[in-house]
Amino acid sequence: MTGVRLFPGLAVCAVLALGAGAARADSAGMSIELNALDATDDGACQMSFLIENTHSQDITQAVFQAVLFDASGRVDRLTLFDFGALPTGRPRVRQFVVPGLDCAALSRVLFNGAETCAGADAAACEAGLTLRSRVETTEVTG
Repeated sequence: MTGVRLFPGLAVCAVLALGAGAARADSAGMSIELNALDATDDGACQMSFLIENTHSQDITQAVFQAVLFDASGRVDRLTLFDFGALPTGRPRVRQFVVPGLDCAALSRVLFNGAETCAGADAAACEAGLTLRSRVETTEVTG
């Protein structure tokens, strides 16, 4: 499992809404799907993401700034998700355990943008980015 780094006080940048189950992009880009939320025994929430790089180059490290919203639409926290290396054309699953987060109260995940995008064009992590959620109660936007 990959660690979660928390950074309180960062500003929210932009919002582009994509509904649950949005179709996968056919052009070069990257897709991130919130695939599952699972409560842990210690009161944390394990978030599982399916991510795919469809660019022509591998990405050696992709770190995204994310904002997690509670059921009332208030910002719960800002964090960085380090998706690691993303080879082209090979889907990857990454899991993040977020301490003190109630999975049932998570209503939205906002991806502000890429904090780090290494190994490919610097814009590769945001160019052609498609976001979606398989979790009925949680919207993913960017």
